[in-house]
Amino acid sequence: MVLQSIIYSLAAYVLGSIPFGKLISARVARIDITRRGSGNVGATNVARELGLKWGLLTLVLDMMKGFVPVSLFAAAASTGGTLYAICLSAVGLSALIGHQFSIFMGFRGGKGVATALGVFLALSPLSCLIGLLIFVVVVAIWDFISLGSMVSAISLAVLMGVLGKPFPIVLGGFAAAALICVKHHENIGRLLKGEERKWRERSSQPRTSSNLSNSSSE
Repeated sequence: MVLQSIIYSLAAYVLGSIPFGKLISARVARIDITRRGSGNVGATNVARELGLKWGLLTLVLDMMKGFVPVSLFAAAASTGGTLYAICLSAVGLSALIGHQFSIFMGFRGGKGVATALGVFLALSPLSCLIGLLIFVVVVAIWDFISLGSMVSAISLAVLMGVLGKPFPIVLGGFAAAALICVKHHENIGRLLKGEERKWRERSSQPRTSSNLSNSSSE
């Protein structure tokens, strides 16, 4: 099983590395999304710059980067036990790390929220559903995608523990939440200063050093 998990983890990393937001933006609008808005390749920036439907497409594709490899490994090695849970977590984290540190983007990448959501969906659909509701509530109240993303990521890890998922799975959930929060460090700074851009604020200006200081980076 260990060798199998290594193979799946490598495949998950490569799949996670595919920058769908960048590819979609280049194809649809012939723009480099890393030079527009927040400069991020994730669904939020794509939705702001290209429109909601393209943002949703990016969201679904980024989710699949986490959901597919975890689901395939779970089906191929569904033996249960601690080792299985450890290997399953490794596959999921590999997909997330691939998105955040893409081999196709010089080991840079997005925040990983959608990819992590796909992983959580494969591991615990109920936790994922509750986490999505928490995200919606947070964004509806405060209008910050970044805040909703971090709160829901942490909530998902907690929920898996509450629902009795194996310890390695819960630990992997907290590791994923930590990676997401680290990737949002600039957003955290802006939130504390009251400078974070709200979801309804849309910018179509090219990415420059002068406007990046006030941009959101979901």
